[in-house]
Amino acid sequence: MIDNSTKNNKKPLQSIDKRANLSKKEFINEYVIPGIPVVVMDAAKNWNAMGKFTPAFFKSNYGKLIKNVDGVDYTISEFIDLMLKSSPENPAPYPFNLNVETYFPELMKDIMPHLIYGKSDRISHPLLPKFMLKGTESYELFFGGNGSFFPTLHIDALYLHTQITQVYGSKEFILYAFEQSEFMYPRSDNNKLSAVNIFNPDYEKHPLFKNAKPLKVTVNEGETIFFPTGYWHATQIHEPCISMGRIQLNASNWNDFVSDNHKLWKKYNPQVAPLMNAYAKMLGGFMNLQEKFM
Repeated sequence: MIDNSTKNNKKPLQSIDKRANLSKKEFINEYVIPGIPVVVMDAAKNWNAMGKFTPAFFKSNYGKLIKNVDGVDYTISEFIDLMLKSSPENPAPYPFNLNVETYFPELMKDIMPHLIYGKSDRISHPLLPKFMLKGTESYELFFGGNGSFFPTLHIDALYLHTQITQVYGSKEFILYAFEQSEFMYPRSDNNKLSAVNIFNPDYEKHPLFKNAKPLKVTVNEGETIFFPTGYWHATQIHEPCISMGRIQLNASNWNDFVSDNHKLWKKYNPQVAPLMNAYAKMLGGFMNLQEKFM
């Protein structure tokens, strides 16, 4: 369960800030701790990926790599052709997402310096077992075309914070605060997924969704959106685009992350669950102590 002790006292957002020249301290105090989404306009200004990660670059250098989308295999070359001619009437398949560390490990250097929105990068902490991140990707490229969209309103896995940089083209994000969860009709099999198709809602089945108030923002090429865990979100694309996604784990979402892991351990390995939960809590305390001196 998300700890909204601080979030419940803030006024509902009317829009999402776009900021530049934010210091790390300002970012943490003004957005991460209070749980407020923001678009940082210059976070990736020193990335080699900017101007390099284009459709032509991936088609030329990685065109033969294969990704399965909805049961169909596409090479990157085939998909980019579909992406470039995609339209609202005939959209390219989506999401077409690739793990950077698996498909393009040599490109990791092009997305440095890594954007770390916490006192430390807990995702990469040497004492964090990798299996605690099962079901999610640390670094992920998303390719999409005009008319493509992610219709499933959702909260990201393991209550991780989300950061997405537009390295090519733009993308529209639609967010709903956690406080609006009663309007989202969470699915019984997975309470992080909504039963509502926000682009074609069925108000007979989901009448409360009429009360939902979205926050919409277009993230342009070179900009980075950060939104904290608990925000329901979906995306819509109006031009060919390539996005670089990264999960974030820090003190503000650590307890939710541990709690969600514990639920999974109890389900799949109940004997080990208490030990892993105790380890995770001790690790969180150790990280808190480390970060006091940062």
